[in-house]
Amino acid sequence: MQPLRPTVLLALVLALVPTLLCGQEMRFNIGSDSTRFVKLQIFTQFWARVNESNPGSLQLGDERDMTFDIGIRRARVQAFAQVTDRASVFLHYGFNNYNAMYAIGQNRRLQSFFHDVFGEYRLTDDNELKVGIGLAFVNGLSRYSQPAVLAIPMMDIPVFGQATVEQIDVFGRKLSMTARGQIGPIDYRVSLSDPFPITSTNFAVPINTSANFSHVGHDLQRQAYVLYQFFDHEPHMLSNMAGTYYGKRKIFNVGGGFMHQPRAMWRSAGADTVYEDMLLMAVESMFDMPIADDGTTFSAYAAHFWNDYGTNYLRYNGIMNPANAQQQPADTTALRPLQRFGPTQGNAFPMFGTGTVFYTHAAVFLPKAIGDMGLMPYASYMQANYDRLGMPMTVLHAGVSLLVDGVRTRISLDLQNRPTYGINPESGFLEEGGRRNQLVLMYQLVL
Repeated sequence: MQPLRPTVLLALVLALVPTLLCGQEMRFNIGSDSTRFVKLQIFTQFWARVNESNPGSLQLGDERDMTFDIGIRRARVQAFAQVTDRASVFLHYGFNNYNAMYAIGQNRRLQSFFHDVFGEYRLTDDNELKVGIGLAFVNGLSRYSQPAVLAIPMMDIPVFGQATVEQIDVFGRKLSMTARGQIGPIDYRVSLSDPFPITSTNFAVPINTSANFSHVGHDLQRQAYVLYQFFDHEPHMLSNMAGTYYGKRKIFNVGGGFMHQPRAMWRSAGADTVYEDMLLMAVESMFDMPIADDGTTFSAYAAHFWNDYGTNYLRYNGIMNPANAQQQPADTTALRPLQRFGPTQGNAFPMFGTGTVFYTHAAVFLPKAIGDMGLMPYASYMQANYDRLGMPMTVLHAGVSLLVDGVRTRISLDLQNRPTYGINPESGFLEEGGRRNQLVLMYQLVL
């Protein structure tokens, strides 16, 4: 008899879990007390979207000024096991970004993978020091470099905060040795990470005059993040950091962090090859607490990033891009799409780059706005001053979420407004083109 394939085994386990575990929280104790346990979580996020295409965008060779698509933004299974009173392990399996144009993998198949495989040991009686190893989401830089995607005020995270996502990591995770803890009001984390080579992806860009991730050499990455908490402490079971607690905690904190990797980048300078360090730094602050007796909560966040990916680094990214190619405009006077900075079609914009970024968002959580259902309107603003663009770039979001049963059943509507760019064929200079909109309806289910 042939052994069960991992996907079949996983399906059987998921089918048995609801039978084995009672109650809404899928948790069961190991032994006679509650100090050793296993906790499981399953969640999905479905998107239906209308997008105004970037100029020249194609769907399978057909030019489309506007697209509609249906996709699965995330589908995940998480398991946290408290093996002893000091040792724990976290497994996180699933996939992201699946639609008709942007399925990672071939022949319409989902490409599921482990996001986290992370073991930790608590060295102190409380949470002052825990050490860990594995494929870990323990990052420096900022809160949104390691986000808890279910506990955020917006429909989706500010992805630029996951600064090396899918370049030298696995959706923000790296093979790392870590230490983290809480000492009084201070929450800290440090990581020594072994990044993946850029040449192991489909995104490796040949060397040119603008910096990109180097194909030569391999250096470890250092990361650190420190947070000062003025009121309640944030949870410490997982390394993921929430963006809101929906009125259940009083949070006000300030923090900062960095990522540094020697000789991570390269570029050409005439006949020479120049290697440059990657150094990313950020400071941030978060406010999230009730402002009325009925639990109405105000949530706000602001951060400033200093990003040095090397000379003139720029990378386009479009979440679950609904277009798969781009053509030059027939009008010879129209702006020509940028080259060598990633796919610029569909809903993509320059998400990452050397320069500075200011980002902020604000939201109000109304716990019983419609019967027992909560409502959370929000807005966000991103302004990037990337060296390669030579002009400020702004990306705006506004939306509202209906929390039918808390985060377990959530419906969100999000409007994005973003810029487009191109090269003027007469002057040869980069110019901003018309702005484009994207409207997304998200349905989130969490068990």
